[in-house]
Amino acid sequence: MKSLCKILIVIICTFNYLYAQKFISVKGKEIIGVDGKPFLMRGTNLGNWLLPEGYMFKFSEANSPRLINEVISELIGPAAAKKFWKEHLSNYVTRKDIQYLHFLGMNSIRIPFHYKLFTNEEYLGESNSLRGFTLMDSVIKWCTAENIFVILDMHAAPGGQTGDNIDDSYGYPFIYENKDYQEQICSIWMSIAEHYKNNATVLGYDLFNEPIPHFMDTAKLNPLLEPLLKKIKAAIRTKDKNHIIFLEGAQWASNFNAFGKPFDNNLVYQFHKYWTAATVDVIQSYIDFRNKYNVPIYCGETGENDDVWIETFRKVLEKNNIGWHYWPYKKMDDSRGIVQFDRPKNYQLIIDFANSNRNNFEQIRKFKPSDINIVKQALFDYTLNSKFEFIKPNTSYIKALGLKTN
Repeated sequence: MKSLCKILIVIICTFNYLYAQKFISVKGKEIIGVDGKPFLMRGTNLGNWLLPEGYMFKFSEANSPRLINEVISELIGPAAAKKFWKEHLSNYVTRKDIQYLHFLGMNSIRIPFHYKLFTNEEYLGESNSLRGFTLMDSVIKWCTAENIFVILDMHAAPGGQTGDNIDDSYGYPFIYENKDYQEQICSIWMSIAEHYKNNATVLGYDLFNEPIPHFMDTAKLNPLLEPLLKKIKAAIRTKDKNHIIFLEGAQWASNFNAFGKPFDNNLVYQFHKYWTAATVDVIQSYIDFRNKYNVPIYCGETGENDDVWIETFRKVLEKNNIGWHYWPYKKMDDSRGIVQFDRPKNYQLIIDFANSNRNNFEQIRKFKPSDINIVKQALFDYTLNSKFEFIKPNTSYIKALGLKTN
């Protein structure tokens, strides 16, 4: 009987061990893969898909989803704009894109998303609280087939966590001082955690992107960052104890001084780095933080630079055991990314209108192109050109990332 009990104990312990290894987790300074070995993230961000950005549309003024949608609605009307966004969401990221990322040698991706995809608030031509799950589920299923892991990144939080174009807000990060927005973000993350709690392809949850820019009142806002992150973490843990939680530093995810002692045993601290020297000096403070608290760190966004910088900084990160997701995967008419696609014919008409002084209805009518059919064709050609079948790999950029090119 004792022997039988021992055997059962061994079986139960083995099962529990295997189950525990099902999810990517952390141990000390390392992120641990499902095989129990250190896992160094190497991948990209699916930027401009679920959260469009003006600069990737070549707009200088209309730089957030709300403002981009205004441009398109003013040009072709809300009904056609709704169709445009449906085509964009269907074409910009497909199964073939995920297969291609696997071919390149990537092991993970970060997916920026807007909180409105999980509410009934109007967003990109639709109001549907289940739309976020429909879109995410498809990509996560494709990633499962390609052995690519996924970080879910709330790029735009209720009320705004940044107060600039990247969070589609109204010029100020209201979430830190508004309890209704805080309750809403907790509720959304709880529903996401409940939905994905047993999905091992999901690597973890990036609570929100690039909080508190340097031009805000940082002395006032920085002390409010970690308490809010703790609140969201606690809400998630009521539903999901399996997944890593990613925390971004203040001032565009660059300042870890806003953080104290780690408040969960499954955290990764994330920084972003653009347009700096490609040397270890610019990341030394994060390495020091890692050593002080014995926690993993990772670079969630970097890139937007020439190939020499891309390769140099990538090697600096890897030499210091820091995983990376370069920004972004896909762009129109731009070699500073993994792939690009052609600018449509007559697209300059759209750029000129978007950048015009459209402060009232008279000006909207004044600057609107006379032949709307040409404009409509250019817009829908944008969605067509972005499909995988028409992309062009930026070979030298891909080589700089140390990935396969053929």
